[in-house]
Amino acid sequence: MPSHLIRAGIVAGLALGASACSKPPATDAATPAAAASVSAADADAFVADFSKQAKELGKYAASAQWLQATYITDDSQLIASKYGEQFLEFNYNQGQAAKPYYALKDLKPDTARALALIRLNTVAPSDPANRSKLATVLSDMEANYGKGQWCHKNAAGNEQCLSLPAIEEIVNNIDGKRTPAEIAEAWAGWHATAKPIRDEYQNFVGLYNGAAKESGYADAGEWWRGGYDMSPADFSAETERLWGQVKPLYDALHCHVRAKLNAKYGDAVVPKSGPIPAHLLGNMWAQQWANLYPLVEPYKGVSDLDVSAVLKTQRDAEYKTLLAGYKGKPSAVELADLSHKADAVFAEKMTRTAEDFYTSLGMPKLPDSFWTKSMLVKPRDREVVCHASAWPMDGDSDVRIKQCIQPDEESLTTIHHELGHIYYYLLYKDQPTVFQGGAHDGFHEAIGDTVTLSLTPSHLQKIGLVKDAKADERAVINSQMKLALDKITFLPWGKLVDQWRWKVFSGEVAPADYNKAWWKLREEYQGVAPPLARTEDDFDPGAKYHIPGNTPYTRYFLSFVVQFQFHKALCEAAGFTGPLHECDIYGNKAAGEKFMAMLAAGQSRPWPETLEKLTGTRQMDASAILEYFAPLKAYLEQQNQGQSCGWSLPADPMAAASGS
Repeated sequence: MPSHLIRAGIVAGLALGASACSKPPATDAATPAAAASVSAADADAFVADFSKQAKELGKYAASAQWLQATYITDDSQLIASKYGEQFLEFNYNQGQAAKPYYALKDLKPDTARALALIRLNTVAPSDPANRSKLATVLSDMEANYGKGQWCHKNAAGNEQCLSLPAIEEIVNNIDGKRTPAEIAEAWAGWHATAKPIRDEYQNFVGLYNGAAKESGYADAGEWWRGGYDMSPADFSAETERLWGQVKPLYDALHCHVRAKLNAKYGDAVVPKSGPIPAHLLGNMWAQQWANLYPLVEPYKGVSDLDVSAVLKTQRDAEYKTLLAGYKGKPSAVELADLSHKADAVFAEKMTRTAEDFYTSLGMPKLPDSFWTKSMLVKPRDREVVCHASAWPMDGDSDVRIKQCIQPDEESLTTIHHELGHIYYYLLYKDQPTVFQGGAHDGFHEAIGDTVTLSLTPSHLQKIGLVKDAKADERAVINSQMKLALDKITFLPWGKLVDQWRWKVFSGEVAPADYNKAWWKLREEYQGVAPPLARTEDDFDPGAKYHIPGNTPYTRYFLSFVVQFQFHKALCEAAGFTGPLHECDIYGNKAAGEKFMAMLAAGQSRPWPETLEKLTGTRQMDASAILEYFAPLKAYLEQQNQGQSCGWSLPADPMAAASGS
């Protein structure tokens, strides 16, 4: 959950701090008379003062948000809401104060860019009452997500309440032993936690759109799309172009996975030719399907890629060591304490494994404060927001992650992802506050994922997480299938989340159709359908953190494209000449220098310039994905022969999938 220009932007909804700027809306242009009363020197001074104030106020707002996310109480909510309100007021006042400078013609390039970014990131309601309402509703929605529980009767007939990580264990179904009905029940239990915020979300949309319109945008969606050094319309077309490049590969993977699920569960649960029931894809949101790998493994037993099993064994060894060193016979409470301590110790070891990759490229070690202030495991004594996130607390060296780390491969790759944000923060910390962001928000999300592309089977074997990293053709297909279930399956999900929000912001989707529109998009892009019949009493979008947390999501779609571009460029810098999927840049200082140069630039230049310096091109392009997965694509085409690929959209988007 990056936020770059201003930490409190999470509360204010100003998560666009990572984005570059577009041309300002014409309806908000400064008048010539106002511009005549100020000078370029005045503009320089204004930008410097803005950066100073934003950094100072941001420290307190960041602490308030950290407190709310890691210690959810009514008090922490109140404090976070208050600081959110103050930041909305700051944004509004600064946005108004900046207006006289917009029409100046003799600005320094850095000042002109800074003013454009300030304009983009200081959208807030003009009415103090509305600023208060907006801050409160955002705080309430995020707290609702963090406190969400599914309460039901367990097998013994006792009332049991589970938070998200425990519910995910059921839905992920890693061991494959849960029935579709059991998974559907848990899926529905979590999605029900979003019902209370449906009306709040409608209220939020009105307030948020109002702020965007006051700043000259048609709606909040146009504002969000305006942060990419191109017009909002051009940006929409660009995302469609990129999706068009990768859709054939996704469709081929969807066809193959559906056939495997159909063979396992039968026509009554998974249709041969329709959308796949969303709960059977090994993930609460069906956004990544890596937990299905044992089911779809192309060549059984050819290579052992079960990283999670190795991590769990290592964590259990940590627990046994602690238990052996305990004097006396521990009570049940003391055993639980020892288990939690083992979790914490091993979570730090996993994080240091990720840190080692970055330092091998020449990046600095993480500050000592990172290790003392980060939250790496879920506390036993309170509710927290477990959704993994990286935090720049002070625009300097106080950086942290918040994650409920589990001893599994998903957590390990997530740690590498979050440290990508952390190293971006650290490497651009010497930029002025207004430039402390990614070249665009997709860049910020791509850094850590670029690193994970080097976690090849041979690399994992070197660090003791894979026992037998074979390099023959069958092993390559196995490895690519495993990665594609993470990377390729995410692409339509990464695009549709904001497609829904943009339609909501524009009014194309009315509140009465929130859920219907959500499932229509999921069926169109992902080819998945709800496991149980849904109604408009449900609010399924709100069961995904980024909706109540108000974090733009297209950044993730973009990141899954550009990370392969980055990977290819870094491999070339490292002198690697083999197949792209075999490249591992670990320890290569030449690649590290090129990587760090991009990170240090932050948001100081338009993203096409930053992209060109690393990759040699000014355009985002998915061809590196297709190059990377070429062996898998050929395998899928062979496997799908005779299959009925694709899917038709059901007449009722909210009907249960195939009677499942």
